[in-house]
Amino acid sequence: MLPSVSRRTLLGTAAALLASTALPRLARAAEGGRLVVAADSEPRQLNPAIVASNGVFFIASKVVEPLAEASYEGDGLRPLLATAWEGSDDGRTITFTLREGVTWHDGTPFTSADVAFSAMEVWKPLQNIGRSLFADLEAVDTPDDHTAVFRFSKPTPLQLIANALPVVSSVLPKHLYEGTDIAANPANGALVGTGPFTWGEYRPGEYYLLKRNPAYWNAGEPHLEEIVFRVLPDRAAAASSLEAGEIQLAAFSAVPLADLARIAGVPGLEVVTKGYEALTYQLVVEINHRNEYLRNLKVRQAIAHAIDKRYVLDAIFLGYAEEATGPVPKNAPAFYTGDVTTYGFDVEKAKALLDEAGFPAGPDGVRFRLNLLPAPYFNETRQFGDYLRQALAAIGIDATIVANDSAGHQKAVYTDHAFDLAIAPTVFRGDPAISTTILVRSGIPAGVPFSNQGGYVSPALDALVDEALVTLDPAKRVELYDEFQRLVTADLPLINVADWSFTSVASDKVENIATNPRWAVSNWADVGLEE
Repeated sequence: MLPSVSRRTLLGTAAALLASTALPRLARAAEGGRLVVAADSEPRQLNPAIVASNGVFFIASKVVEPLAEASYEGDGLRPLLATAWEGSDDGRTITFTLREGVTWHDGTPFTSADVAFSAMEVWKPLQNIGRSLFADLEAVDTPDDHTAVFRFSKPTPLQLIANALPVVSSVLPKHLYEGTDIAANPANGALVGTGPFTWGEYRPGEYYLLKRNPAYWNAGEPHLEEIVFRVLPDRAAAASSLEAGEIQLAAFSAVPLADLARIAGVPGLEVVTKGYEALTYQLVVEINHRNEYLRNLKVRQAIAHAIDKRYVLDAIFLGYAEEATGPVPKNAPAFYTGDVTTYGFDVEKAKALLDEAGFPAGPDGVRFRLNLLPAPYFNETRQFGDYLRQALAAIGIDATIVANDSAGHQKAVYTDHAFDLAIAPTVFRGDPAISTTILVRSGIPAGVPFSNQGGYVSPALDALVDEALVTLDPAKRVELYDEFQRLVTADLPLINVADWSFTSVASDKVENIATNPRWAVSNWADVGLEE
């Protein structure tokens, strides 16, 4: 698993306060209670088997479980619905041993048929990440109720599939989805899973309610009776609600970074920086290559030179981020290379590139106009949108910001392609094949979120991505992904600006925080509330 993104703390007092509260508290959790959590957005699609994204996992992972979860121990994985997995020497089969005694929330037994159905009918054809990861999956054999054998048409690295399990392998109940329009199935809005919590209700603009599963397979869990995700898009409201005792947890940096030093000093509250090591976020400028200006490489290079990354790190992230050099973050040493094309902040060079591209400034100083859509999920993406508009204006590009809610933004960017530039918080999940290569691989159908909807096409890059997917030799995979980073930074299908991690702020009554590297998006079966 990845280590945390390093943070340059700008205020010495903040550093001292955070240092005392950075580690999780591990305890035998108290039984019962209602945990109220801040949620800054309302995903329109809550099925994690279809949309593998943290906004969905944050809520749905408590109800719908994957085959395995990330862990701080051992090989970095903890068995959930699968208890073991083994790959063949030729890389063409992976055999999963499934947990016995598990039932769906409606009482139906969980079997290998559910895994086979999920893999072949959902992950492979529908899921944003699974479309690429399971492209070569031919079939899933089920010799008995607790064995699932994945058969691939091409060699597939066990390391890759195993690392991806927490993200791509959320299992759905076959008996509720088979023969239906899976994407429109009512169960997507009232989830049925095997997890420690069952679906309660959803009130738009107010809350999501999850309830304790009394028949959960892991005896003695969960400890909480209910989890309430209270919709609080305003981070200042999340901070004040914590101080007032109205909520007990704000994850994913729901408290403004500027308030962390003060909040850390409030009696009864603590700041936790662990639990996000496998969730490195990347601030990315998405580019619509259908646009006549943006399909010109010199224009893309000019935009890259117009961005003052140091200012972004200091003014927007307050030091809680690191400068990005490309599509793989520095805190992923197994795959990262610094041998890439970089673009220093240079306004005059950016202007010269635009002149060379044939787009001189007009009498009003404007070369051309674009629309700019910042993702609404985080304050940082919205703030960077405002900054980028000003940075582009300095080189003669007039950008108009188009603000949407989460559903509107995803539709505009990923379905309608009604954008020129967009600001995205993409996620690096430990291996470039897991959700990173999809950002630049061509041929992604319209409507697949967090993917290459800019219409970028590079046969050389596509071939490299495809080769890496079937390369069993770990050293060779690293070489291929080094070349992947060089190609991306040279041709700029998108622009990586910063890599960042998150913080949680919680009541000191919340027990067992940050117990795995994907804690915020894991099942919280061991979380409790001190009486």
